[in-house]
Amino acid sequence: MEIETMILAPAPAPGVFPDQPARDAPMCLRMMKPSGTQGFREVLYDLVLALPALLFLLFLLTRLRSNVRKLMQSRSHIMTTYYTFLWVICILNICWTLLKMQQTRGPDQETAWNVMSLVTRFGMVLLEVSVVVFLSQGYLISGWDALLRTLLFSGLFAAVDALLNAVYIFGLSIPLFITQDDAGDWNKWGFWMMHNLFFTAVYFVILILPYTRWRDRLPARPAFYHYVLILFILNGLEAFGSTLLGFGADFGYCVYGLSAFFYYALYPPLLYATFLADFLREEDLQMEDAYYSEMKDAGYFDADWE
Repeated sequence: MEIETMILAPAPAPGVFPDQPARDAPMCLRMMKPSGTQGFREVLYDLVLALPALLFLLFLLTRLRSNVRKLMQSRSHIMTTYYTFLWVICILNICWTLLKMQQTRGPDQETAWNVMSLVTRFGMVLLEVSVVVFLSQGYLISGWDALLRTLLFSGLFAAVDALLNAVYIFGLSIPLFITQDDAGDWNKWGFWMMHNLFFTAVYFVILILPYTRWRDRLPARPAFYHYVLILFILNGLEAFGSTLLGFGADFGYCVYGLSAFFYYALYPPLLYATFLADFLREEDLQMEDAYYSEMKDAGYFDADWE
């Protein structure tokens, strides 16, 4: 799943489309890519981009002390790794948004945008793939083994994905992350269509696994399947939007851009709510301490010292 959202990409440099001024651009493209003038719409556009990442980062900051205490007490390598990755992704998203807000529209800015997009997208793909890889291993191996296998496979997949994007951008000069009036360009939209269809197919397989003989391979927690369903829908919408744009339908800008924006805005809190919230809840820590104290007072652990 990519975060190369049409909403977040910077405006093209001056002169890129001399025959196609902004006022003649498709309506959906104008809505998602305001002009470079610092008017009310441009300011509102930047605030909408930055608000989700800022709010979630503030949320993490308010719970930082209790979360770190919980992780240190539990000594869970898996949860500590995911929590760290979540922070890294949030910081990258903030930097990415600030870069968009400070864009100068020059070629250097375009290069910086592409590099930041590649780095941020690498982190998002790493998280997405690692969740599926880790949970698909079941409970047959230890935490360290699961963590190492997960990071190895997901890191390799994310690196190949980033390399492929870099080849398209810097080798073939196909602007994967740049918003422009390019409906009908199959070089770009065919790539995103195939990419999103791949992730859509993976999530579809996961959704039907509970109805097959392999249903015991994945956890039975409803939250996990809610997580998969949301990503299945978002990837499917992006694939549909890419297909529309490949055929030259301007409405595809709305479908692709809005679904990609919601992915960018929702994925970090979705990951936190699905896999980390219950584990890091302060009440759970207090409850565990209370249970331990009661059991110790009752002499439950006396046999351990004999």
